[in-house]
Amino acid sequence: MPAAADAPNGGDNPRGSGASVAMLNNDRVQEALRLIDAADALRARGQPRQSLPLYRRALEIDPRSAEARNNLGSALLETGQPAEAAGWYQLALEVKADSAKIHCNLANALWQLGRLPEARAAARRATALDPQSSVAHNYLGLMLAALGQRQQAAASYRQALTLNPRYVEALNNLGNVLRDLGQRREALPLYRRAIELDPQRAGSHYNLGNALFELGQPAAAAASFRSALALQPDYRQAHLSLAAVLRMQGCASEAEASCRDALAVDPGCAEAMTVLGDLRADRGRFAEALQLFERALDLDPHFPVAYCGIAAHRKMTREDTAWLQGAQGLLTKHLQLEHEISLRYALGKYFDDVGQYDEAFSHYRQANELSKRHGAQYNRAKLSQRTDRLLAAFDSTLLRQYHSGASASELPVFIIGMPRSGTSLTEQILASHPSVFGAGEVRFWDRAFVAFEKAGLGSESAASLIPDMARDYLGRLTASAGGALRVIDKMPANFLFAGLIHAAFPRARIIHMQRHPIDTCLSIYFQNFFTTARYGNDFDDLAHYYGEYVRITNHWRALLPASSLLEVPYEALIANQEAWTRRMLDFIGLPWDERCLEFHRTERVVITASRWQVRQPIYGASVGRWRRYEKYLGPLRRLESLVAQPPPAGAHAQVTPIM
Repeated sequence: MPAAADAPNGGDNPRGSGASVAMLNNDRVQEALRLIDAADALRARGQPRQSLPLYRRALEIDPRSAEARNNLGSALLETGQPAEAAGWYQLALEVKADSAKIHCNLANALWQLGRLPEARAAARRATALDPQSSVAHNYLGLMLAALGQRQQAAASYRQALTLNPRYVEALNNLGNVLRDLGQRREALPLYRRAIELDPQRAGSHYNLGNALFELGQPAAAAASFRSALALQPDYRQAHLSLAAVLRMQGCASEAEASCRDALAVDPGCAEAMTVLGDLRADRGRFAEALQLFERALDLDPHFPVAYCGIAAHRKMTREDTAWLQGAQGLLTKHLQLEHEISLRYALGKYFDDVGQYDEAFSHYRQANELSKRHGAQYNRAKLSQRTDRLLAAFDSTLLRQYHSGASASELPVFIIGMPRSGTSLTEQILASHPSVFGAGEVRFWDRAFVAFEKAGLGSESAASLIPDMARDYLGRLTASAGGALRVIDKMPANFLFAGLIHAAFPRARIIHMQRHPIDTCLSIYFQNFFTTARYGNDFDDLAHYYGEYVRITNHWRALLPASSLLEVPYEALIANQEAWTRRMLDFIGLPWDERCLEFHRTERVVITASRWQVRQPIYGASVGRWRRYEKYLGPLRRLESLVAQPPPAGAHAQVTPIM
């Protein structure tokens, strides 16, 4: 929340009107001013509540003091009373209508009341009255961002910084709106500059942490959140963001401790309850998770994340009328864009669960259209060019060259494929074997390929990176493997890097999960991947991405030996789990274990979007799901030509290519 733009915070000082002063004797004027100064001093020391009686006493002496009216409004705002604050700002403007700072304060109060168009109008009036006011342009940016006008907000913040390059709040605000626009890397130097100018401002460290987390740098993000907490130990949001990072790093106990720290600051924090719910759900303790999501709604009936948590972790029924009415009621309010997106996905799932497919698709479509406004757009040419480079970088000759520095380890097992193709299910099945550890989605090979490419594809310099690359990756796996004979990395997008993986680990096994292409793409479209799968919000983009996936996996199929690559059709696994599980265990060199058939009972942490589904016994409801939505699918229909018959589960040779 921005500081009120009155005297204690460096704004103009709207002392009473000339007419008011003329009507009072000098002693009474001076007494009113002394009371205002004393009240301002209390607010400057962080005691706004104690300042209220002094401002009110000053107004008894000088009822038309614009300064007392404005500063009383600011004290009320600081004590959580925006409606009364707005009233006093409006009264101050009756006396001093040309004060840009009072218009800024009014915009702030209206913003907190959710009266966003009025808040924007007040901020525009402030910039018109004082075009050279960096504060006014910053306030206008805040109002524009709240209304979803992010490009215009960025322009206002930039104008504020043109007028005052050392304006820390505007640096942070511009960074935040650039993150919302998908320009996270551009936000980093803004946050770092804000920290350089004011290292003691906890919010700048917190914002930097969020950007680093979104860029896939969890360790650096955690360090930034800890810096924020060192400066401000009661920073609730920093505790919660640190919990989110720790959760994604697999540090569940530490994540829960951070949630507890947030609850110690604010026992009524609904968001902390939802994070605790997610931590329970990661472990498959869905009844406990649902209780926590319900508790969050008790604390805040208007908290969208809790509604989404409930929908994600059980099958919804027509008896969930209270949930439905609550979720639909929230959509009538002005929500943050990401909250509206999440609610649309949740409502899509509700209607899909109850068999109202037209209503379901309507919500899913709206969720995806809204998602297109949040962040960078999918770049088809960029992926095609990357695929071209990958195809050129790996052929049989170069692969032999790369193998000179390869690791002989058989520890890693890679599960690759499109998202929503059964990778999480397969990991859960195999991780139920006592000799297997499921490491989840390990972020490594995308950055490894960047370094490999910079060294010069096909060059000796690139080949020389492979030994260290293999050693670093093994170090990551063994740190958490606990003596397992096999460790699974189920990062689906590693289908791009199967050639590099095989170059580093020629004895490692790669399991390629394949699912009906339209079912796969529709499932992606129905899943809230936020900003991690930009192609998933548009059917034409999905069709293009799937085409590039086919192109690169066709290349690996032709290049890699049958001993390294096993292709598993999802539908066949669903139809004959035991046969395909036996085959996968044989492929990775492990004996049969009955526990793999009871995979849904295995207690382990699963953080992916499929964590509820993989805790259910095998079911076939997701096979052929696309036919319920056939009339909407348009560009996806051409993917039907990529479907082929699965091989028999008992076959010993490599699975016949299906693309």
